[in-house]
Amino acid sequence: MMMSFPMSTLPLSLLLLFAVLLEPCISFSTNPASLRLPKQQQTSSQLSLFNFPSGGGGAKAPTSTANRDSAAINAIKSALQKPRNPKCPLVECEFPALAALNKLGDGSLRSATEAEDANIAFASKLCSKVGSPFGPKVNLVVSSSASRSFMDKVQKKVKGASICSVKDLASTSVSGTSVFLTPSSKADYQEARKLAEGGCPTVIVNALFKDQKSVPESATMAYFLKPLTYNSQVAGFLVRSYPSQWTVLDAQSTVLGTFTDAEILVPKTNTPDLRASVRLVQKSADEKAIRARSMQ
Repeated sequence: MMMSFPMSTLPLSLLLLFAVLLEPCISFSTNPASLRLPKQQQTSSQLSLFNFPSGGGGAKAPTSTANRDSAAINAIKSALQKPRNPKCPLVECEFPALAALNKLGDGSLRSATEAEDANIAFASKLCSKVGSPFGPKVNLVVSSSASRSFMDKVQKKVKGASICSVKDLASTSVSGTSVFLTPSSKADYQEARKLAEGGCPTVIVNALFKDQKSVPESATMAYFLKPLTYNSQVAGFLVRSYPSQWTVLDAQSTVLGTFTDAEILVPKTNTPDLRASVRLVQKSADEKAIRARSMQ
């Protein structure tokens, strides 16, 4: 007999493990026997997030963890200064926590812990940039389902921020900017929305188990990075670095198309509809495969 447990009772490390199993990246394929990328591109290194040229223009694929973090933090700061909806300063960022994308789906607790540590490291950088000893106060809020060991880890690694759990917000007077680190429950999202709608700048970092009602359409997606795979290889990205438009890139960081919020967001949500981006990357990959075959 299969047993089930409420998500809110599970430790955060297991929630992270389940989340990375559910959706490491978007993938698609045609008949692999008829259309293949050149042999020199068929390597496991293609599952590394940073194994691509940065490209030019406003949209770029990150070339390192530091490069990605810098882009994400700058976009978040821009969104906090001028959100899409001034009445709801709720800002979101979403990206793969680990450069080795294959680790996001390998099912190991070790990889889940590495992703957890990477998210904490990013939150630490973010808190240091959106606040200062002489500037606005910064609160780092962990999920109501976070374990004691996770809270201890956050308190050890994150400096310069007031750290609390979502469970403590009801009895805490909150001011300044609040950063919600990997929220995963309905209560987490409700509290983030409540703070933002009350006028407090609020940032959601790499939300887990997000459904269409978790983050309202009034929120601003500041930074978004989604690898798109083709025949088990990363063939492109969907990138958003606020205030720039959503941009689809191929593996060489060539721009394949751009979208506005109105064009790409699922109605009444802050979540992009990936289908058009997938089609653009698939078409580009197919055309490259055909050209490669014709040259053989």
